[in-house]
Amino acid sequence: METKKRALGKGLEQLFNSENLDLNSFEKTVYENATNEEIMEISLEELRPNPYQPRKVFNDESLDDLASSIKEHGVFQPIIVKKSIKGYEIIAGERRVRASKKAGLVKIPAIIRNLNDEQMMEIALLENLQRENLSAIEEAIAYKSMLEKLSLTQDELSKKVGKSRSHITNILGLLRLPKEVQEMVANNKISMGHARVLSKLENDQKIIELAREIVEKKIPVRELEQSSVTEDKKIKIERHAKPSDPNYKFIEELLREKLDTKVKINDKKILISFNNNADLNRILEILNIKE
Repeated sequence: METKKRALGKGLEQLFNSENLDLNSFEKTVYENATNEEIMEISLEELRPNPYQPRKVFNDESLDDLASSIKEHGVFQPIIVKKSIKGYEIIAGERRVRASKKAGLVKIPAIIRNLNDEQMMEIALLENLQRENLSAIEEAIAYKSMLEKLSLTQDELSKKVGKSRSHITNILGLLRLPKEVQEMVANNKISMGHARVLSKLENDQKIIELAREIVEKKIPVRELEQSSVTEDKKIKIERHAKPSDPNYKFIEELLREKLDTKVKINDKKILISFNNNADLNRILEILNIKE
């Protein structure tokens, strides 16, 4: 046990055991507690990406800028790595590694820490979420992996990554979309707002047809959000809806934000809209209601 604590470094055990892990706090703790002897130069050829790295595409322009800075000033902040059977796995700093290769470097300063698979996964996700945004699909895949491999609930995951429960639920809903539509989201052909509406449908063919129509006709998200989308009718605009009680407008807005659906309060009743069984199950999960 003492060996594990020394390998992790002072304060890291407490950080990982906290409800919410912040990447800046993690790196600061590692750097502040690393001795000069622990910072070593490691060959770039010996480094491999974190196996739990969710990012599949790196921005070339951003890497070129970082490479230019490294050429001029060097690598100011050591990367953090884990010793593996062959070489080292990158815990934090893959962009610095890629940029260093572009800059023509052979070695990079690094600190070795002995993290387990669960900790490697957390850091890989947090580095991308907190430093450079993942695409919505990459984010969803990363959340799904953490839920399954770490046996977390959505509520526990939301606290760990510092996101709302409804955000986690909505992002995961994108994985119900057909692959063709997921690629449209990943390539920014349709927005997250469009995808959230489409993810509530059950018929894959209808989803694909509607996604293509959104791209072709440039249907705005607002039009979709104000529409009732069904499997039989692509877009049906609601008309003649009864006005809500203005005294409850603020409460309606809070519920809409939490449940990501239409909510009306009128005549001492709360009306929550849903599109199909999958959408109903999503709402029940947010409300922590088990069937």
